[in-house]
Amino acid sequence: MSQVYADRRGRLRERCAAAGSAAVLVSRPANVRYLSGGAPPGAVLLVGMDQDVLLCPRTPVGDAVEGRLDEALRVDVLPPSGGDPAVAAAALAGRTGADTLAVEEHHLSVARHRALGSVVPRLRLADLGTAIEQERIVKDDEEITCLRIAAEISDQALGELLESILVGRTERHLALELERRLVDHGADGPAFPTSVATGPNSGRGGHRPSDRRVEEGDFLSVCLGANYRGYRCEIGRTFVIGSAPADWQIELYDLVFTAQRAAREALVPGTAYRDVDRAARQLLDAAGYGEALAPCLGHGVGLEIEEDPQLSPSAMGKLDACVPVTVEPGVHLPGRGGVRIDDTLVVRQEADGGPELLTITTKELLAL
Repeated sequence: MSQVYADRRGRLRERCAAAGSAAVLVSRPANVRYLSGGAPPGAVLLVGMDQDVLLCPRTPVGDAVEGRLDEALRVDVLPPSGGDPAVAAAALAGRTGADTLAVEEHHLSVARHRALGSVVPRLRLADLGTAIEQERIVKDDEEITCLRIAAEISDQALGELLESILVGRTERHLALELERRLVDHGADGPAFPTSVATGPNSGRGGHRPSDRRVEEGDFLSVCLGANYRGYRCEIGRTFVIGSAPADWQIELYDLVFTAQRAAREALVPGTAYRDVDRAARQLLDAAGYGEALAPCLGHGVGLEIEEDPQLSPSAMGKLDACVPVTVEPGVHLPGRGGVRIDDTLVVRQEADGGPELLTITTKELLAL
């Protein structure tokens, strides 16, 4: 893996050199990890002319480090009174002869940006923009393998929950149990706070589990994901508790399922992001649920649970192969509940079988 990280830093160095920046300061933790293999708390990465340096406010040890650091990378640990690693990195860039330093302005606070400018007055600061985030969109085989394992862990945890007794248990209890099962099956932890929503809460995106208890006849919506070696996936399913579903539940579920399938089938390299969103949105809108839809159908996943690309009506750009995304349409009816169906897939060429579904738990409307 050491060569993988070196190659990533090399591409960034060449890109910035072509734009006139002799050195690059990377401060966003996910980007630090992408380029160095690990992200010790508070660390920044200086990609320089001669050598790349990870500057840390304290010695990287054990579980405090997210990931495994590239052993070929130089690591400088600041003394206890060493101050801000980003400021120390700017000073180091100045000492090594850099006249321009590219920085992630979208991640820096105003105060931190000013501090960088004052430590070496002759050092010009240039905006790197989202160059690293754009580089991260297309995943390599190792990254997709990590996502595939994260999806397998998520499927296992969800499958075990469905085999247990659910009636009478609270949303909060079920969410905690799912997160424990993720870790039991090898996850570093949950990819994001697990959502369990029952009855009138079901189908609501980002619902925070409450003390409401599961009741017979409820819709039960679950959204979870595993974090495996830093890579995060997402799965969401909706079920009915107890007896056979009511007619309105079957009708709503079939509609959301059909919309989700249409969007999944649109995941072809070269398809515009907005067209993937449109494939699902037009079906739900035509059925009269336009007001109930989220502004975004899905998004990229990787070292962060929400990355580019965004699959939304206003998104610009087109899909590439080897891009993992979520497809997660949902409809929530106030006071009644609703349906969410959420999968993580990898965009593939049609010759390679089309989109690869990573989360494989059944999407049949089960009565639990």
